[in-house]
Amino acid sequence: MATNNFPPCPASLKPIMHYLKVAAEHDERNPVISYWCRLHALQVGIKLSAGRKNREETNLLSALMDWLEAKKKELSNNEAITNDMCAQAAIEEYVLKMFKFADEQDRAENFNKNLVKAFYTCGIVMDVLVVFGELPEDILEKQKYAKWKAAYIHNCLRNGERPIPGPMGGIDNQNDADGNDSENNYQNPPAGFNAPPGGMPSPSINIPQRPSSPPAGGQASRNSPPAGVVPGGFHPYVAPPSSTWENNPAVPTVTPSADSNNLPTLNAEQITKVKKYCKFASSAMDYDDNKTAVLNLQKALTLLQTGRDPA
Repeated sequence: MATNNFPPCPASLKPIMHYLKVAAEHDERNPVISYWCRLHALQVGIKLSAGRKNREETNLLSALMDWLEAKKKELSNNEAITNDMCAQAAIEEYVLKMFKFADEQDRAENFNKNLVKAFYTCGIVMDVLVVFGELPEDILEKQKYAKWKAAYIHNCLRNGERPIPGPMGGIDNQNDADGNDSENNYQNPPAGFNAPPGGMPSPSINIPQRPSSPPAGGQASRNSPPAGVVPGGFHPYVAPPSSTWENNPAVPTVTPSADSNNLPTLNAEQITKVKKYCKFASSAMDYDDNKTAVLNLQKALTLLQTGRDPA
């Protein structure tokens, strides 16, 4: 079944729209994420529709069942589809890569709609992991952090405010974003938060090979999580017309000097900064984010050639 042939999602099943949206975004670039997002959407949808006879709900849920059955046959050689243990490992690997990328971009203060999308998608995909059982503590912490970060940065951009990178209170005042922060530092996105759609490139997944077990993926009878775990809806993101932090001068374009003797001597802190910008550029290239890669390389080059940190 083609993805564009799914019946529309009725308002009564609004909580599953987010999983269906992420599934559609991954149909071409990561069928494993697409499959499990739709499976989770089906589970939540069945729970929400229990006891009701709604034709629109039945049409969508039946279409999801048919698609999952067909996709499981099509990808029967993929253990991340047929084997729960491999599937969980593949999804965790994927979402942790995306979380790491988003966290690096956040701390580099590269605030934009793709960063919001990355954090929000992390939260949604981590929701999906409940099909394999209770979320591990480290995943649960990252899930809460990602959802909070998505809402926080989105609202700052909408209001023309400069977001604070890292955990609330500043990077130096909190533990890192790898799940070690206090529960009090996390908030679910507020009711008015609308996650923007957008092209957040996804990392490639190397499916780990594990011992085979009887296929369990794709069964709608598995325990489903509480409904309505993802608030808000997907609406186009519109950047604020102007803001004080967006109007800062652009990073100067530096022409490489042929005379290396004119280069300044950098101190240890400046050298660390250059390495950091190069690392951010490399991470951005892993996700086809050329704009961010160029920006960070320009920053590194400026610091190397002038001794001035453009940040």
